[in-house]
Amino acid sequence: MNVQVVEHTPGRSALIRPGVLLSRSPSAAGRWTQTVESLDGLYVVRLSPGADPCEIAATLSEAGHEVSPNHVVIGQPLFFGGPTGAPLPAAAPAYDPGEPSRVTVGLLDTGVAPHPWFSGTEWFQDQPGEVLDADGDGLLDLQAGHGTFIAGLVLRQAPGVRLRVLRVLDSHGVGDEIGVLRALSHLRDTRVDVLVLSFGCFTYDDRPSPLLERALAAFPDTVIVACAGNTASPRPFWPAALPRVIAVGALDSGESGRARFSAYGPWVDACARGEALTSSFVDFDHFRSYAVWSGTSFSAAVVAGAIAAAARHMSPGEAASHVLDPGHGRRFPDLGVSVPAPR
Repeated sequence: MNVQVVEHTPGRSALIRPGVLLSRSPSAAGRWTQTVESLDGLYVVRLSPGADPCEIAATLSEAGHEVSPNHVVIGQPLFFGGPTGAPLPAAAPAYDPGEPSRVTVGLLDTGVAPHPWFSGTEWFQDQPGEVLDADGDGLLDLQAGHGTFIAGLVLRQAPGVRLRVLRVLDSHGVGDEIGVLRALSHLRDTRVDVLVLSFGCFTYDDRPSPLLERALAAFPDTVIVACAGNTASPRPFWPAALPRVIAVGALDSGESGRARFSAYGPWVDACARGEALTSSFVDFDHFRSYAVWSGTSFSAAVVAGAIAAAARHMSPGEAASHVLDPGHGRRFPDLGVSVPAPR
């Protein structure tokens, strides 16, 4: 899987791709560089054997360079736990397709599979599909269907919206920073009212990647929603913890308190039910297009969908302010304002 666990600060681990540094300058890491690849104003630096991407990034950051190790991002749930770790088959929940809307929701995830809820819609054409069984063992991969599940939650909250899907996670829920940056570059010149980032990571220094922060700043009129992570801790999870991103934690199935797996802290802005939600899923093995699943990924989809629904009648920014108005929902300490989940 080409993932390395690093611990630049004792007791605070992160995941990176080994031997890679991302930089805004092709020469900043010159003395450690083996090869350089250019990508839309960004440089992917392959380091010399033995070079430590985290140490180099720390040194260059102090000198004012925008650099980052290639952090591994993980869809939630996976690696960091969760109440189930796997979806379970479910009966179809209530669904109203609604009237078509011009509101567009961007979804960076595992792709989206054909499904009765959206296979006949205009937006579904040419979207990246789900990979269900990458290793050919006959079993559904660990996070295959993750993007399809999130798409359904958004549509249940905001019937009729258009989805714009890009695949940044594999069928095991694993991606990396460079893949996210590529996807954001691809989206930059298209309409995106609400952007759902249903993945995240710890960083090697517990600070945001300056490259990802810059890339998201290129969407000034887009409301960006990200999951707070299934870490059960207050440690900042990125990109959710960025100031201009709405970080979403998970409530339990009764929506009465924090789900035991959810991250929390002053950097979390909103919360929604994250336990035992039912949504669209893939048709594979014993699954028949619907599943029940848990995680902060799905709480983020609920909040993003509520904002997208409100954006039919106001700007995305106004819609976010409306949905997250403390007068419209209960406020939980270290979880922010609650947003009702679909029933």
